[in-house]
Amino acid sequence: MTDTRTPASSESILTESRLQYRPSDRFWPYVNLREEPSAEEIADLNPDLYEVLFGPSKRPFSITLSFPRFDGDDYERAVDLARESAEYRVVGEGDALRHRARYFPDDAVKLRNLFEIVGRYDECIVLVDDRPVPYARELWLPLVWILINRT
Repeated sequence: MTDTRTPASSESILTESRLQYRPSDRFWPYVNLREEPSAEEIADLNPDLYEVLFGPSKRPFSITLSFPRFDGDDYERAVDLARESAEYRVVGEGDALRHRARYFPDDAVKLRNLFEIVGRYDECIVLVDDRPVPYARELWLPLVWILINRT
C-alpha cells in the first residue's frame, strides 16, 4: 500500500507549530513589583550601592557580627545576645541562615560578649560599616575593646 499524502515542507511545519503555541498575555513575572523598595531591601543593599543611590549614610560607625547556626549549648545564648544588639536580623533560611547583629561604639561590651561566643567559629564574619575589611578580627575589634576601659 502506498502513501498518498504529500510530504510536508519544513516551512509549513514551522508555521503550523508557531500557530499552535501562543504565550499568555497575562504572563509577566515582574508585574507585581512595588515602586519603592522595602526597608529590608534597602538594608540588604551593598554599602557602596547605598551611597550611590541615597548619598552618604548618616549612621555612626558600626561593627556587625554575622554568624550561622552552630551546634552547642552556647547557640541560644549567642542568639539572645545578638537580639540585644542595636540592629538584629536573620538572613536566609535552612543551612544558609545567618544572624546579623550590628553594634555601635557605645555597645562595645555587648559586642565583646557576643564575639567571645561566636568568634571561635571560622564562619563568623566581622563587618566594619557593613564591609568586610582586612584584619577586622585582629585589629578593628581590639580597637573597639579599648573603648570598654574608657567608659
